[in-house]
Amino acid sequence: MATMASSLLNTVSSSIRLSNSNSNRCRTLPMATPISLSRSRRRLTIRATETDANEVKAKAPEKAPAATGSGFNQILGIKGAKQETNIWKIRVQLTKPVTWPPLIWGVVCGAAASGNFQWTVEDVAKSIVCMMMSGPFLTGYTQTINDWYDRDIDAINEPYRPIPSGAISEQEVITQVWVLLLGGLGLAGILDVWAGHDFPIMFYLALGGSFISYIYSAPPLKLKQNGWLGNFALGASYISLPWWAGQALFGTLTPDIIVLTLLYSTAGLGIAIVNDFKSVEGDRKMGLQSLPVAFGEETAKWICVGAIDITQLSIAGYLLGAGKPYYALALLGLIAPQVFFQFKYFLKDPVKYDVKYQASAQPFLILGLLVTALATSH
Repeated sequence: MATMASSLLNTVSSSIRLSNSNSNRCRTLPMATPISLSRSRRRLTIRATETDANEVKAKAPEKAPAATGSGFNQILGIKGAKQETNIWKIRVQLTKPVTWPPLIWGVVCGAAASGNFQWTVEDVAKSIVCMMMSGPFLTGYTQTINDWYDRDIDAINEPYRPIPSGAISEQEVITQVWVLLLGGLGLAGILDVWAGHDFPIMFYLALGGSFISYIYSAPPLKLKQNGWLGNFALGASYISLPWWAGQALFGTLTPDIIVLTLLYSTAGLGIAIVNDFKSVEGDRKMGLQSLPVAFGEETAKWICVGAIDITQLSIAGYLLGAGKPYYALALLGLIAPQVFFQFKYFLKDPVKYDVKYQASAQPFLILGLLVTALATSH
């Protein structure tokens, strides 16, 4: 529940970057079929436009990864990746495993918020299946389809990525999209049966998340063209959707939780902005109104940190007002190091230090999510 970016969230450990710190803005779980994909088997070398061909070719060498690129980075789907010819490694790269942990963590938070999770073999097994649905399958699906629809931008920003470089064919991309989508929806249906739901809420959450992710990346709506709508959709995909899935699996999804998690998704909007700075050049050329393009990089930096910090402070105030002062204080304690790393890294240079910032600050944000989930369960 994701086909969100790019970015919640890099995440449980400092070695993992959110949402692809260097992916193309991770997304949620879309549903519809990429109608415009051609089914030929030819390999592609995709350029931004015919008129930009010379410009793209001229920039490719200076942007290409070093010959000694990291195989670990390649598997995670982040920059600095080794150029790979093994089709299965390329397939994994397209799913951007670095973006899975925030979705997996969201399921943990939802299960905790339900108040009904027990450390039994059955409940652990259910949660693992839910994590597989949210992470490798549906997030992998949305990341693949996002790379497809971002291929023209990548031809400018990162021409060495698998699709614009021609390392994977159109037919192979189409196959991957369908296998991951249908697999994720199938797991959602299995979870509904397993949990004994009268209404297939897991299936509809997966389907809805998939649809949001699809319209995020694909024309004609292409929400990512609008910095506010696109980034909020991305934030909701990484915070709200997996939380809802975990809570619905083990308990009841209530209106107050829906509102609370959607509010928390404003912090996800801020995190998504972090990933926009590295794509400013391509976004301008393709007409995408990301916030750094629309407001300028200096203003966008403050919008980003403001969305992250003010949202969490608001949640702490809500917990305090709800008579849960210890949880509120714990959340405030987790906000402080995030502010420190914002000034230490992000506000100095959001492009140069994006990875360091996300790896340093976002573990505290996701721990704050768990604190909030535990508070709502009591």
